[in-house]
Amino acid sequence: MSMAEENKEKQAPNQINIELSEEIAEGVYSNLAMIAHSNSEFVIDFIRLMPGVPKARVKSRIIVTPEHAKRLLAALKDNIEKYEHSFGPIKQTPDMPKFPMNFGGTMGEA
Repeated sequence: MSMAEENKEKQAPNQINIELSEEIAEGVYSNLAMIAHSNSEFVIDFIRLMPGVPKARVKSRIIVTPEHAKRLLAALKDNIEKYEHSFGPIKQTPDMPKFPMNFGGTMGEA
């Protein structure tokens, strides 16, 4: 039996093997998220705003089902609570820029 077959046998039956390429592992910096939704999906655009630059660029767009969006919300809430327990409350700045946000659907920002 090969090493790969042995490792497969040791995995839990419902475990998912997740691959992370070097390019994706580097991550993409974003300091603004805009969210739109329809009856069947949520679209989350991760945007990078640079000081003094009038144009912001969408760095990544993620499309998820409503069910997954709700699971993501719960996971973020849980992680924020753990972070704040370890490092203290996250301060929010009130001077976030306001944008015309009407490119269809219901919009939100984070």
